[in-house]
Amino acid sequence: MADQLTAVPGASATTVATAAMTMVRMKLAVLRHSRSGQQGQMTVTGVALGGALALGTLWLSVTQSPEMLAAAYAVWLLGWLLGPVVMGGGDETLKPEHFSLLGLPPRRLATGLLMAAFVGYAPVVSLSALLGLLVAGVRLGVGNTLLAVPAIVLQLALFVLVSKVAVGALSLALRSRAGAIGAGVINGAIVAGLGQIWVFFWAFGETGVPGLVWWLPSAWGLRAVEGDVIALAALAVLDLLLLGLWAALLSRRTGARRVNARPRRPMTASTANGALIAKELRTWSRDLVRNHQLTFALSYGVCFGAAPLILGWNGMLPYAGPIFIVMAASMTSSLYAMDGTALWLTLMTPGATDVRGRQLAWLSAVAPVAVAVTVAFGAISGGPWPLLLALLPALLGGAAGLVPLVSIYGLVPGTDPHKRGGNPLRISEDNNGLTGLAYLMLALVAATGVPAGFVAVQYGWAGVPVGLASGMLCWWFLGRLAEERLRSHGPELLHTMRTGRKPVSKSVSRFEDLPKSKQAIAWIGFGLGAIPLFPQGIVACVFLSNGQRNHSWFLATYMEPGLQWPVAIGMIVLGVALYGMGVYVVRQPPATTEPPAEAPAERELTPPSPR
Repeated sequence: MADQLTAVPGASATTVATAAMTMVRMKLAVLRHSRSGQQGQMTVTGVALGGALALGTLWLSVTQSPEMLAAAYAVWLLGWLLGPVVMGGGDETLKPEHFSLLGLPPRRLATGLLMAAFVGYAPVVSLSALLGLLVAGVRLGVGNTLLAVPAIVLQLALFVLVSKVAVGALSLALRSRAGAIGAGVINGAIVAGLGQIWVFFWAFGETGVPGLVWWLPSAWGLRAVEGDVIALAALAVLDLLLLGLWAALLSRRTGARRVNARPRRPMTASTANGALIAKELRTWSRDLVRNHQLTFALSYGVCFGAAPLILGWNGMLPYAGPIFIVMAASMTSSLYAMDGTALWLTLMTPGATDVRGRQLAWLSAVAPVAVAVTVAFGAISGGPWPLLLALLPALLGGAAGLVPLVSIYGLVPGTDPHKRGGNPLRISEDNNGLTGLAYLMLALVAATGVPAGFVAVQYGWAGVPVGLASGMLCWWFLGRLAEERLRSHGPELLHTMRTGRKPVSKSVSRFEDLPKSKQAIAWIGFGLGAIPLFPQGIVACVFLSNGQRNHSWFLATYMEPGLQWPVAIGMIVLGVALYGMGVYVVRQPPATTEPPAEAPAERELTPPSPR
């Protein structure tokens, strides 16, 4: 296969096509062997979710105006741009480092990897959504339909290339501390801005689709279908520029890394816990991935809380600190996986666990910043102090207890830090597992603040001792559970880290005991239920009750007056039904099978006795 990649030492079209087709076959071979297990189930859920979004986009191309379709494609472009950056570096089934010793020219390597990038579930789902361009062309005429074919190809290439360039640029930035911090600030601000996009629409008087989406590159394919040939040419030129930029980033990525040879101060800890805390704090300061994660969480919390200031409302500003705590816990939910097989150092020390040290180090890195942000912004907005001072200890203690517990019980095999490739964001090959762990951590940490928050809202300052008590209890009890798990299952955890496979256990959960088809149904129910239930159902009902219409993200607000409430209520029913379907499938008793009949024992053959 390497001979096929380097067969002809030229830049001819035949050589480039040969290298590209070889990488495509490699990608297909990997995908054929990765359709089973938990990762396969997560992939099924993701494909089902993406398919639902693609069907929604096609529905917009049939029933709505071109502006709505342009807005939908802008969302798809943002998903390709930010999804891989936020969720662990994107699809790297074929890494550029795999081909670094073959001497491929950067443009040939980039072209081959680009062709391989079109092989996968995400490009197929996006291609399904881009068929809306073909529908729009059919509605306009034969000539427009013919223009839709190259527009679809170029638009899909734009999605993939934007994703690759974003990940490549961020990977290059993460090679220095300043770059890691700067990238974290920018990414956190962008994601927070998307989460609070209603603020900007409201501030600038946009109650429908903003006119800006028509000029974004995501809408150039649609403009080409409507007869703008210049937009089609511009899309082709932009794809070529992004391909060249990606080739340059690949050459920088596969190059040698600069090593920082500055001397480090020696550790002077005198106790075991002190050494653990010192080691962890040094890891927090030196590991550029952790720098990026904490900076991202801080930027997200501050920008999310400060966004409503555009409207002159500072009511969300004091909650930037609690939001930072929840997001920091989510970003560090794979705490043990990030250290790789270094777990053996703890396991080889009899009776030792490093859970308490990691908890204290996590608090040392997060708590001062969270307290400073909460106090500063609370002073600016004037409180509410009982609620803020109740949430701070509750969330800090809950996060400090849940981070090691979840990272041990839900261990996702990670890559040893010294073996990470040119993409430092790729800390594990199981990207779906990391994403699910991060979302789980968001929900669990937020839940630990509910008791203290409820008491503070109802009884004022009485919530503060409740928050202190619940935070201490979560820190101690959940940390104790993590310690016991580490002691009892340490060898199994190390086996998982070394091999990437969990050891086979005789006792399986009810979910794991289900057939693959029912597991897929349960994943679809749990994965898709939140979309119709919360944003399209409950939030849409809030908008309808306030008389707000034509909001970009909510289907019910665009329906006829007689259909708005039925659609919103129907979405709630659909979400509950999806969750109920998942629960019903999981709670079904396993099919009882009769034990196989015992085979008749073989008659012992003995030689005949002599007469």
